[in-house]
Amino acid sequence: MTAINDLFTAGQFFLIITVELVILFIGISFLVGLIREYVPEEKIRNVLTSKRRGVGNIFGAFFGALTPFCSCSTIPILVGLLDVGVPFGIAYSFLIASPLLNPVIFFLILALFGVVPTLIYTIITFSIAVISGILLERAGYGRYVKAVTLEKGCCCNGEYSENSVHKTQFSRALTFAFTLFRQIVPYLILGAAIGAFIYGFIPEELIVAAAGPDNPLAIPVAAVIGVPMYIRAETIIPISAVLLEKGMGIGAVMALIIGGAGASIPEVTLLASIFEKRLVAAFVVTVLGVAVLAGVLFQVLSNMGILI
Repeated sequence: MTAINDLFTAGQFFLIITVELVILFIGISFLVGLIREYVPEEKIRNVLTSKRRGVGNIFGAFFGALTPFCSCSTIPILVGLLDVGVPFGIAYSFLIASPLLNPVIFFLILALFGVVPTLIYTIITFSIAVISGILLERAGYGRYVKAVTLEKGCCCNGEYSENSVHKTQFSRALTFAFTLFRQIVPYLILGAAIGAFIYGFIPEELIVAAAGPDNPLAIPVAAVIGVPMYIRAETIIPISAVLLEKGMGIGAVMALIIGGAGASIPEVTLLASIFEKRLVAAFVVTVLGVAVLAGVLFQVLSNMGILI
């Protein structure tokens, strides 16, 4: 009887969170589609090429937060920025901010964790994106960029571009939203399913013992685990919401999200085609540093009663 009740609870949770995430994602994707219409990639390149270092890093991180949300798009855009003469440090700030601050992650964190955690997350990741770009350029890491030429075509936006030439900006944004939704929906459902399983069947005591707020190793371990998991942010965020509810420390939860979203194996593999090993390592260390720093700060604020 207990197993049946657990199954019912998990199924109910799955239906509720799936509907919420689908509605939220389509709305967010539509807004991003509108942003793409008014802030096209060519305009981003022109602005970043004309900016000086420092200010340019801020603009790079800002535009990174507006980009599409898969490495298939981010890496070609990065190469395009470097090809047209955008300084390495500015392009690097763009690279760090793009997977960690895109609108999908921002609004999912906002919906699932609330305003204060989202603001803290945004400040930390944006600041690290700007600072790391400045520091790595001053350290001369730009010399570790391989000579790569941008090739046209990307699995994330080819269909959208070709089929929407004669449409209005509104309809193109709507087409973008549903095209992207078709690509992402399996990951959303997977995340909701895993989260429902954890919610219904995994004992709260087990999660607290392994990754609770009193475990000092929970945050760095969660950050490192996030990298090889190969779970997209759209999948890991609903899972993380359940883990938080079941007793996992909020610091470990945020470290897991940042590690998985910022330095997934597919993105690191793509980066290896344009960066030499030392620069790829610097990228991974940057993301892990952000994950641990954010995790520690979140946990400290939670222990002080500032966060839930």
